[in-house]
Amino acid sequence: MAPDWEKLAGEWEGHDIGLIAEVESIFLQHQPIFKMKFTATILALAAATANASVASLTPDNYDSLTDGKTVFIKFFAPWCGHCKKMAPDWEKLAGEWEGHDIGLIAEVDCTTEGKPLCDANGVKGFPSLKWGDASSLEDYSGGRTYDALAKFATDNLGKAICSPSNIDICDDDMKAKIGELMEKSDEELSASIAEEEKKMEEAEENFTQEVEKLQATYQKLMDDKDAAQAAVKASGLGLMKAVKAAKAKAGTDEL
Repeated sequence: MAPDWEKLAGEWEGHDIGLIAEVESIFLQHQPIFKMKFTATILALAAATANASVASLTPDNYDSLTDGKTVFIKFFAPWCGHCKKMAPDWEKLAGEWEGHDIGLIAEVDCTTEGKPLCDANGVKGFPSLKWGDASSLEDYSGGRTYDALAKFATDNLGKAICSPSNIDICDDDMKAKIGELMEKSDEELSASIAEEEKKMEEAEENFTQEVEKLQATYQKLMDDKDAAQAAVKASGLGLMKAVKAAKAKAGTDEL
């Protein structure tokens, strides 16, 4: 573009009003420096989002690290602003529970090796917090402040949860239910799980459809309101206001 820009600038040189100009970018002059700074920034972000004191779960270590534990897991993405904000509190909480016999504070990076865990647990937003038995996580819906997280951990992570891997602490009814399920074949369990998951999907689909209906209704109401207000304005409302203002001004002038 340079030759054409120079030609255009020459044609407008000395004009009383018009000016053709250019600004040289320092980015081109200092590319190596910028590249070094950018690389350093990326490394700093990586260090900030990969907390050494927080157990990082992947499909390879998930079973071994969570075996027999009651877990509290943060599913996150490094670029997520809310995740970055929560990181210091989560790291502090993990440090307080480090080495506990039962409770485990951990995290899963959904953009790298941990992605299959995020997909398997239905993670749709970041950060997503889940807790409980590692094989059947429940959604955490409490507060996101450090105090709220710490209280929840104290109330729930210090004790084992009834599950097939901790059947000794289950009551008789739960032991009976687990026993019935244990007698089923893998095929039967898979079929039952698929049936229940289908119900979950249908509930989500129904919710989405109903929300779309509400959005359509909202849009129609907005359109009707805009049309009604436009009709009022077109009927002479603006002119009436102008006449009233003119009469008021005329009366002031007469005084």
